[in-house]
Amino acid sequence: MQTEKRRVALITGITGQDGSYLAELLLKKGYEVHGIIRRSSSFNTGRLDDIYQDPHEKAPKLKLHYGDMTDASVLRAIVSQVQPDEVYNLAAQSHVRVSYDAPVYTVEATAMGTIMLLEAIRDVGLKSRFYQASSSEMFGKVAETPQKETTPFHPRSPYACAKVYSHYQVVNYREAYGMYACSGILFNHESPRRGETFVTRKVTRAATRIKLGLQDALYLGNLDAKRDWGFAGDYVEAMWLMLQQPEADDYVIATGETYSVQQWVEMCFELVGLDWKKYVKTDARYLRPAEVDLLLGDSSKARRVLGWKPKVNIHGLAKMMVDHDLEIAQQEKLIADHRHAKRRTA
Repeated sequence: MQTEKRRVALITGITGQDGSYLAELLLKKGYEVHGIIRRSSSFNTGRLDDIYQDPHEKAPKLKLHYGDMTDASVLRAIVSQVQPDEVYNLAAQSHVRVSYDAPVYTVEATAMGTIMLLEAIRDVGLKSRFYQASSSEMFGKVAETPQKETTPFHPRSPYACAKVYSHYQVVNYREAYGMYACSGILFNHESPRRGETFVTRKVTRAATRIKLGLQDALYLGNLDAKRDWGFAGDYVEAMWLMLQQPEADDYVIATGETYSVQQWVEMCFELVGLDWKKYVKTDARYLRPAEVDLLLGDSSKARRVLGWKPKVNIHGLAKMMVDHDLEIAQQEKLIADHRHAKRRTA
C-alpha cells in the first residue's frame, strides 16, 4: 500500500514570532518544514530550539537553509531544491518605527523580497500555493472603521508602503499568471515570543522587571494609539487555512476589538499589582513621524469562508505574556542576587 506523500512547506522569516508558531503548527499536521534563515555571527534560532528535532524522528522534519530576501539567486536555488507545496512569506523588516530609520533596507527586504520569491516560484515552474503576510499597517490613515478587505490603503510608514507593494504584487501574480497566491491582512498579533522592541512585549517585560526591582521605569511613545490585538498562535492557523481553500483570496484576520496602548499598560501592570502611572513615562524618541491612530479589523469574511475565529482574547493574551516574562525576570533576579552576594563576600 502506497503511503501518502508528506506535504512540504517553505517558510521565510521562520525565526520570527509567526514563523516559529507556523512551523510548530505545520509539523503537528505532518508537514516537512523548511525555513530560510539569515547567516549571522550568533545563533538566532531560539524560538525554534524546542521544535527543531523530534527525538523519535531519524531525520529532522524541520530543515533550515541560509538565505536572504535580497538575494534572488539564492531564493531561486532554495525553491528549486525544496520543491515546496506551500510557501509562507513572513520575512520582513517588520518594526514600523525602525522602518523610518532604515527605509531603503526595509523596502528591499519587505517589498523586493516578495517579488523575488514570487519570481523564483514562477521561474522554477512550481505550482506552490503562496501566502503573503500583509499587514493592517497598510490601512494607515484609515478611510473607514472597521477595516475590511475592500477598505482603501493609506500607508503611513516605509514598512507599510513596502507591504502595500507586496500585497498588490500578489494580486497581480494571481491574476496575470494564475498562481495560487493570497494575502492575509493580519492585525496586530502578539505572544510570549514577540520581540522585546515591540510595544506589547516591551510593556510586559518592563512590568515584571519593575515588580522585581530590576528596572525603575518604562519609556513609551503614543499611549493613545489604538490597536486590534490578538494571539499569534491563533493567527498562524488562519494562514494555513487560506492555503487550503479551492481558490486563492485575501482575508482580514482580526479580533474585532480595539484597545489603546495605555489600556494594555494598565492591564499588564495590574497583573503584577503595580500602579502604572508611577513608572510609565513618555519619550518623544518613540513617536512616529506619521502616526496611525486607530486600527480595528472586520474578519467576518475569514470567519465565514475559512471557519476561523480567535480563541485568545486580550486579557488572556496579557496574562500569558506577563506570566512568561515574570519567569524570565525571576531568573534574572536570581542571577543578579547571586552576583551581588559574590561581590559582598569577595
